[in-house]
Amino acid sequence: MVPDYYLLDELLTAGERAVREKVRAFVDREVLPVIGEYWERGEPPLSLLPALAGLNLCGGTIEGYGCPGLSAVADGLVNMELSRGDGGLHTLFGGTSSLVMPAIAMLGSEEQKERWLPAMARMEKVGAFALTEPEHGSDVVSLETRARRVGGGYVLDGRKRWIGNATFADVILVWARDEEGGVGAFVVERGAPGLNTRLMTGKTAMRSSWQAEVELAGVRVPAENRLEHSRTFSDTNRVLAAMRYGAAWAALGHAVACYEAALAYAGERRQFGRPIAAFQLVQKKLAGMLAEITSMQLLCLRLSQLADRGKMTGPMASLAKMNNAAKARRVCLEAREILGGNGILLEYHVARHVADMEAVYTYEGTDDINALIVGRDVTGVSAFA
Repeated sequence: MVPDYYLLDELLTAGERAVREKVRAFVDREVLPVIGEYWERGEPPLSLLPALAGLNLCGGTIEGYGCPGLSAVADGLVNMELSRGDGGLHTLFGGTSSLVMPAIAMLGSEEQKERWLPAMARMEKVGAFALTEPEHGSDVVSLETRARRVGGGYVLDGRKRWIGNATFADVILVWARDEEGGVGAFVVERGAPGLNTRLMTGKTAMRSSWQAEVELAGVRVPAENRLEHSRTFSDTNRVLAAMRYGAAWAALGHAVACYEAALAYAGERRQFGRPIAAFQLVQKKLAGMLAEITSMQLLCLRLSQLADRGKMTGPMASLAKMNNAAKARRVCLEAREILGGNGILLEYHVARHVADMEAVYTYEGTDDINALIVGRDVTGVSAFA
């Protein structure tokens, strides 16, 4: 059962609860029995894609075009439950559902939406979101990738890094600065001449997802592949805010997985003639973990309600991501401590989440960057250069 100490289920609709239970059952049945092997090998669980597609949840809150039209709360619950299963699986799904598809839905023309969204909603096409650059992680405004207008299209030159799914994606959404200084999103399809991807290796987190370095050397894209309403970095920020609320839910999912594992283990593991759940120190840890999870749940729920009403702001999303990533990181470490030596074995699942939370803590804005976004909002003074 999902930890629900403050009876938050009462605030969910029947449909939202049904979505959560559908994804939870998929994770328990299809993901948990096999994901440790994928994680250890450093491979994405591509064999799970057909069953994942069968859930008919790709595209989240997007309405029409074959997408499910979920509430932001339901979409958050999908993020939470997939992350409860595995961070890499969430990245595999989210690259398409939470990044590329919302960008097309927000910034694309009607023709562009009809062209790309239905196939991605069926997960027949996988997407990759290429914004981050080798020298510009947090400083995403300083894009060096360039788009030059040539004839009836554009020529893209530049490099990207940490791009999930890029080595096998059918569609890579590349963000580049044009000759007028504006920022555009360009759909580059697999096999485009001049597009090269290289798998990043040696990772100690998110091992069941593949990130890549992407090189664009004279890649030609037709003018109709530039998302029609992507003209300034403010347009990009609209997409980034939506990504951050998903990251807040994902952090909650990692924390829930570790809390559930620690609670079950504490009831079964016996030391000194008693289950370790009977010891004060273990109970104190579990109570602290539950308090953190409950506060994270409240933030996620309220943030998604605001998103559904069109009232969520970028700094609100940053606050939730900052708070939840830090809290989830602590919860995962407490769980590892309760499991003792078994906490570093993949068969107990906690070890994966401890490692993967290091990536969640950093992606979609580091703790410091999200704090400065909130700080700028409440003080009216920017601490960024």
